[in-house]
Amino acid sequence: MNNIAHFHLVITHLPVILPFISFLILLFGIVLRSEDFKRLAYAFLIFSAFSALLSVYTGEGAEHIVEKLGRDHKFIHEHEERAEFFALCSYILGLIGAIALYLNWKNKPLKNIAMIVVMVSTLIVMYLAKGTGTSGAKISHPEVYDKQLKGKKIKVKL
Repeated sequence: MNNIAHFHLVITHLPVILPFISFLILLFGIVLRSEDFKRLAYAFLIFSAFSALLSVYTGEGAEHIVEKLGRDHKFIHEHEERAEFFALCSYILGLIGAIALYLNWKNKPLKNIAMIVVMVSTLIVMYLAKGTGTSGAKISHPEVYDKQLKGKKIKVKL
């Protein structure tokens, strides 16, 4: 890795994509009636929570680097605020995933209720992930959000 900002960019994609992958695996587990798939989905959520923790840990260093590069502090602050809430929700989802994994592993009566809670919670976190990712993209991808470019056709030569 070149620096902490580069590492932050690499690692931050995990807590964004892992809940989506977990949701798909959980759906497969339901359709196939496979407890193993369900457990794998729960494990992905636990891993996603740890990746969110790592993303927050690297975020401060990345912030200092992009500020020195002259990026708009308004976008940085917006992303930081969204990321903190998203991370908190990811930690909670990881905890819910751990509880669901335990209930499933021990074949407890509440395992199906836990599965539903996981599905609903994962949908919420996926929604928050989109907002957090979009706010992060505004920091370094102005070409996506530049109002002057909206609706214009741009020719790109490869």
